[in-house]
This record gives sequence, structure tokens and C-alpha cells, in this order.
Amino acid sequence: MMPLIEPTTDRLLLRQWRDDDFDAFAKLSASSVAMEFFPKCLGREESDVQAEKYRQRIINQGWGFWAVELRGVAPFIGFVGLNRPDASLPVSPCVEIGWRMLPEYWGKGYATEAARAALRVGFEQLELEEIVSFTATINVRSQRVMQRLGMQHDGEKFDHPLVPDDSPLKEHVVYRLSRERWLQNEGA
Repeated sequence: MMPLIEPTTDRLLLRQWRDDDFDAFAKLSASSVAMEFFPKCLGREESDVQAEKYRQRIINQGWGFWAVELRGVAPFIGFVGLNRPDASLPVSPCVEIGWRMLPEYWGKGYATEAARAALRVGFEQLELEEIVSFTATINVRSQRVMQRLGMQHDGEKFDHPLVPDDSPLKEHVVYRLSRERWLQNEGA
């Protein structure tokens, strides 16, 4: 077991998953609004399996997709963090940054704020050389977050192997951020 990393910001705590997060995560996973750019919404069992997988990765490596808590307001508003994707993707091997928030917390800067904290862990503590992010080409909202984080898209795209061929979500765009660029722009 690796030492647990739990980044914080002025408003947020990125932390290990607790059993009481699973209900709110199930709500997030079943939301057609939050899951608009995923192949399907998840039922409760699938949602619990995914949350447990996220929790176990943090136990095993000290970091991962953290549960995000809005300090003093809400114990769970979504998740943000770093991940080594399971799927054999054209961008693999890699570490990705990803997020998903309950829609009532959109538009307040929480995803960007939490993602910056995750990038800081990735580049300054884990000393990763690069972090990528990818999403369906039509997911403009997530691409805007990637841009606010200083990530760059150079035209790289791929067809996601876990998305059905006839889905408008099949084609994904890739954004990248190097450790060097992070340290120049945001680092210590």
C-alpha cells in the first residue's frame, strides 16, 4: 500500500472514497445530463463497481480518481483525478486526467480547480513527464476545461475502442500537457 495523497484547494478536498459516497456517485452515474458524453448511464451495481475500483486504485498507488468534497457545503460533488486507463488506447501507456461532476455544481469552476490540484500532484509529486486528457470530439465543455488547464490539442484524435462504432461519441480528441510546460506556467 502506497502513502495516501489527498490534494486540497481553498474550496475543495480531493480524497479517498468513503462508503457514503456511493449513493451520490450512483446519482451522478445515472444522470443523463452528466453522462451525456458517455455511451450509457450506469445502473447502481455498475456504479458501485466503478467507485470501488477507484477506491482500490487509491489504496494501491496512493492516487487516482479522487472523490471531490466541497468543504463545509457538500460531502460529494463528483470525482477528479489521475488514472492509467485500462483500455488499450492509441495514447497508451499514459496517465490521464479526468473528471465528472454532479450537474448542480457545474459552472462554478470546481472541475478546473480540482483538476489543477490533480495536475500539481502528477507533475510535482509523482514527477510525471506528461498528462493527457481525452473526450468525445463533440464534448466541448470538457475541452474548455482542458484548455483552461493549459492543455494543448494538436489535432490528435482516435476512435475509442470501448464506444460502439455507430456512436457519435466514437471519435475522441486528445489534449496533452508536459511537465515542463506545467512547471513554466503554474509550477513552483
